Amino acid sequence: MPKITALRGEGVSLAAAAHAFLATPRTANPNTHRAYASAIDRTIDVLGRDRPLADVTDAEIGAALTELWGRCAPATWNRNRAAVASWLVWCQTKKHWAAPSVPAEAERRKESADETRAVAKTTIHRLLSRRDIPLREKTLWRMLYETAARAAEILALNVEDLDLEHRRAPVRSKGGAVEWVYWETGTAHLLPRLLRLPDGSTRTHGPVFLSERRPVPATVPTDQAQHARVCLVTASLTTGQDVPCLRL
Repeated sequence: MPKITALRGEGVSLAAAAHAFLATPRTANPNTHRAYASAIDRTIDVLGRDRPLADVTDAEIGAALTELWGRCAPATWNRNRAAVASWLVWCQTKKHWAAPSVPAEAERRKESADETRAVAKTTIHRLLSRRDIPLREKTLWRMLYETAARAAEILALNVEDLDLEHRRAPVRSKGGAVEWVYWETGTAHLLPRLLRLPDGSTRTHGPVFLSERRPVPATVPTDQAQHARVCLVTASLTTGQDVPCLRL
């Protein structure tokens, strides 16, 4: 006789199913957890967090994906679609819950080939260990490298946002959601030095990365101002070769 698998948990809500998935070892890495949580949480917010998982249709999943990321770049669409698909497949195969699937019409999109050459890890570490690089720039680049966050997200951090004990900070993503970024030992060693004042005390508020120029009237649009600030903070970082592109 063919094996019959009973579907359990018909009453489980979308929020409960998401929580169960995000507690699994596959999302143990903080940055992986951040990526999955962002995509899944935004999807269930559109669908209704308290709705039973079994009541959601494939078409509704496709509509939610399209509403959230339909106009985004193919890479963004594919990344978030894959996160939601992984969650739903896990619900079906690991928990044997009645769950929808990503519909066929919400298919992966063709991405343009990225010709950017990755910088070798040893080169990155050598660059970030140079003694002629100012502490501010060194901390910024180390933080960007370890968190994989966007430059605008890190540059927007204030001192009071930093959770130094747990090596994390909340950032606001392009979509407006508040997410956590996590850093490693290198950044953990540099941040206290960056925040130390000449008298030995520590800054407790204000921007983490201070500009060396006096503020000017805010007449530049926000996006341009952020870009200018990125250029200002990184202008003195010269390596003799192309440095990794900032994710703005």
